[in-house]
Amino acid sequence: MHLIVGLGNPGAEYAGHRHNVGFMAVDEIARRHTFPPFRQKFSALVSEGMIDGEKLLLLKPQTFMNRSGDAVGQAAKFYKLAPADISVIHDELDLAPGKVRIKSGGGHGGHNGLRSIEAHLGKDFVRVRIGIGHPGHKERVNPHVLSNFHKADGEWLEPLLDALAKNAGLLAKGDAAGLMNKLALAVPSGEKPQAKAALKAQSHIRQARPAAPQAKVPETGPMANMLKKLFGDKG
Repeated sequence: MHLIVGLGNPGAEYAGHRHNVGFMAVDEIARRHTFPPFRQKFSALVSEGMIDGEKLLLLKPQTFMNRSGDAVGQAAKFYKLAPADISVIHDELDLAPGKVRIKSGGGHGGHNGLRSIEAHLGKDFVRVRIGIGHPGHKERVNPHVLSNFHKADGEWLEPLLDALAKNAGLLAKGDAAGLMNKLALAVPSGEKPQAKAALKAQSHIRQARPAAPQAKVPETGPMANMLKKLFGDKG
């Protein structure tokens, strides 16, 4: 069995927050593969099913972010899972929106959910880091993570979650590289929607702007004689 944990905060008021992208991912995996409804267990909501011949347990801790490890630790102990059998999907400030990195081990980077899980499991579980971007200033981090994704974020978020759900079996198989390739193809790098709109507007401005008249080059007189000396008489 492979355990896939999505990190987030319980409650409808948090559902659309950037900090809840782990919950969103797990919900999409369950929906796409028609897992049974989530039920309460291990201080979490859990659902169990099969993907590509692999048995998976989906888990959403209901203890709030800074105690996520309580639920993950209970599930790991019950099923006798090693850290390598557990993948945690979470938001990542230090990645641009839409970028994903998958790795085993590493630090928590100040993420309270990861810090709590490390206290129960150690560091050697798999981390699926979904970039949400950094707001630029430390004091703006909490408002950033605890606010909803913008409508424009849907251009990368929806295809990313869809591809992650479609290929979730690769996590159970330990094929991080294969999953990364699938996600990269689903969300190709390119200009942000705002940048595209700005370029389009500039294009319209250039089209509407009349061409500047070209200055006439004198054919006779002192100026014409000087130009002929510099560049030769090509007339």
